[in-house]
Amino acid sequence: MMLMFLAAWISVLPQPAAAIDQASWLSGCWSRQTGDRSTEEHWMKPGGGTMLGMSRTIAKGRTIEYEFLRIVEQNGTLAYVALPSGQKEATFTLAAAKPGELAFENPRHDFPTRILYQRQPDGSLKARIEGTMNGQPRGIDVSMARCTS
Repeated sequence: MMLMFLAAWISVLPQPAAAIDQASWLSGCWSRQTGDRSTEEHWMKPGGGTMLGMSRTIAKGRTIEYEFLRIVEQNGTLAYVALPSGQKEATFTLAAAKPGELAFENPRHDFPTRILYQRQPDGSLKARIEGTMNGQPRGIDVSMARCTS
């Protein structure tokens, strides 16, 4: 009986707050080259409860997309805040975190509604966005390697 009470009591204890250090593995420079299109995503190390990031895609010698990013400690969890070129800022809340993996969600956002980052066994990074476009489920995978320069 005492064990059941103890187990029930432990299950209602508050879970530890998500800390920015859970995302520290993402820091650094990541890149991808596909034909004449190159993308770089840079993340600063955690500091002050925040990681700052930015990305840029260049095609045929011109910047065609850019994005300013933040991962921040917010209300006891982590939030991913994106400000893509030509769009309004959107915030996604941490849905899952484990070593080398982060998933953020915002079901009210148009597309994507889910953003995932996953460190691969070879040290590369897989980013994935998911959601619905034109009534159909859609997912886009982007594989990136550590920048060499």
